[in-house]
Amino acid sequence: MEYLLELASSPTAWVALITLVVMEIVLGIDNLIFISILTNKLPKEIQAKARRIGISMALILRLGLLSTVAYIVQLTEPVFQILDHWFSWKDVILIAGGLFLLWKATKEIHHSVDPTEQEEAKLGDKVSLSFASAIGQILVLDLVFSIDSIITAVGMTEHLPIMIIAVVSAVIVMLVAAEPLAKFINDNPTVVMLALGFLIMIGMTLIAEGFGAHVPKGYIYAAMAFSAVIEGLNMMSRRAKQRKIAEQREV
Repeated sequence: MEYLLELASSPTAWVALITLVVMEIVLGIDNLIFISILTNKLPKEIQAKARRIGISMALILRLGLLSTVAYIVQLTEPVFQILDHWFSWKDVILIAGGLFLLWKATKEIHHSVDPTEQEEAKLGDKVSLSFASAIGQILVLDLVFSIDSIITAVGMTEHLPIMIIAVVSAVIVMLVAAEPLAKFINDNPTVVMLALGFLIMIGMTLIAEGFGAHVPKGYIYAAMAFSAVIEGLNMMSRRAKQRKIAEQREV
């Protein structure tokens, strides 16, 4: 109890908490975009359920990993060498997760731009993605993002209560934002393509970090924010043109 009171009265601890909460929320955006795109392919009646399960599993994984912080830290230790470059288990997980994201995003882009596959999906009697398959894919990416999230938390503070509060806060934000984000993505097809582009960029970043190349996260998220602003302006322009056409028809 004294330890918690000491933390609560420490300005340094509060700064670390606020910084870590923001970092965890930003890292959670990647996870949430993937979950939103994937669950939108399911029947409408189970989309919300799949999102809740996917985000809940992200929380469980993060809290579970926090209980093994000492082991997680060891994942950054080199374990084998290829062509004079040492790899840790964290590197392997990041590379595997990045390759999975590249594969999944590329596959979704292919489905979006291939009119034949789109037509088959509309005419098909069964859903192309099963509930179990969606949850399985979400779980894989939850694991990758959770390990990255926990290692980030460990690197920023040594206080476990701060890590737990930051992780839980980020997941609560994900739960609140899941439905609006999924609806927005579903209602705006061009946003889906933009989001898939984000996933490809994130996948490449994970692979680069797995091979030891440090990619400043600020640059990545700044590029994503800039692209989102441009797409927002395009959407406003399209809606203005549609309103103008509708007004001309009424006249």
